[in-house]
Amino acid sequence: FQGIFVLGLPYALLHSGYSGLLLIVLAAALCCYTGKILIVCLYEENEDGQLVRVRDTYEDIANACCKKLCPKLGGILVNVTQVVELIMTCILYLVVSGNLLSHSFPYVALTEKTWSVIAFVTLLPCVFIRTLKIVSKLSQLCSLVHFVIILVVMTYCLTQIHQWSWAKFRLSIEFEDFLVSIGVIIFSYTSQIFLPTLEGNMKNPGEFRCMLNWTHFFACVLKTTFALTAFLTWGEETKEVITDNLPSFLKTLVNLCLLTKALLSYPLPFFAATEIVYSCISKGSHSNYRSTLCSLGVRGSFLLLTLLMAMFMPHFALLMGLSGSVTGAAMTFLLPSLFHLKLKWGKLSFLEKCADISVFVLGFLCSLAGIVCSIKGLLEVFG
Repeated sequence: FQGIFVLGLPYALLHSGYSGLLLIVLAAALCCYTGKILIVCLYEENEDGQLVRVRDTYEDIANACCKKLCPKLGGILVNVTQVVELIMTCILYLVVSGNLLSHSFPYVALTEKTWSVIAFVTLLPCVFIRTLKIVSKLSQLCSLVHFVIILVVMTYCLTQIHQWSWAKFRLSIEFEDFLVSIGVIIFSYTSQIFLPTLEGNMKNPGEFRCMLNWTHFFACVLKTTFALTAFLTWGEETKEVITDNLPSFLKTLVNLCLLTKALLSYPLPFFAATEIVYSCISKGSHSNYRSTLCSLGVRGSFLLLTLLMAMFMPHFALLMGLSGSVTGAAMTFLLPSLFHLKLKWGKLSFLEKCADISVFVLGFLCSLAGIVCSIKGLLEVFG
């Protein structure tokens, strides 16, 4: 789910210099922290002082925070935010698939939109995915493909080690370019949408915090190493997607791997989005027949929606940046810290309260900066 952003990390270093390396580490720490406090909000102490999981989803947490104001308002807002972000991610995978196919087979006289339709056909079986087990297996294959891509890029970069120079790093940076770098780096770590479901499906939920620590630690090390070696190899010539810097004989191979990764990545956000919508629709329904038809209808509708938006939405990248600045920052920084303060205020230490408030303010500033940059880009495009 994070691979496309990872391939943009060397470009982020181009615009952020030495501060980009610090940002990669800081983003890992912050996203790991907000993931932990989000899961804490799922639990409450019983009469014996033991922690009991009384909530199952992000929606339940939001409803618990807003029950005095409006019992269902928080859940509705969270669900809408989640669905928008997940659907935009699915559309991005379709757009990327079409782009990769057109670049991999330039001698075939087909447009990117036509290639996107071809990629869409391979995703039709997603309509029949009903369990997280299938999605997890596809995600494992996705991780394997991602490892191959990183290995190819890293191996090529190491063959060019004689050209490396620390002088390629910028000491001075431009503010707007730096904001772009912040967005790329932070959103290469985001996974909060999936954490309540993931923790609830673990064989031993007590190991969740340990798992989160190690995964973010290794992610930080690998992302720093990858971004650094790639940037030192190409310097000022580093492109937005680092695979575009590779020689032609490697680029085609890597593009096909990226295509495979994009198609294997699609089911996770698609499954999550359809499950949210279906759970809202099916509440109170007791008919298995109707539930099955409703489930297929929801999945089919969402699948078609992602194709239509990928085909006909103009300036998708800018709109993706705008929605990502709102939904991504909200789900990753704003809501976890806000919910943690609301539900656990009386049990938090002074330092924990300061940490939550600091994360909320930082998330708000990042979101505001991203919105301003995206709107500015849209205004320039529309003239």
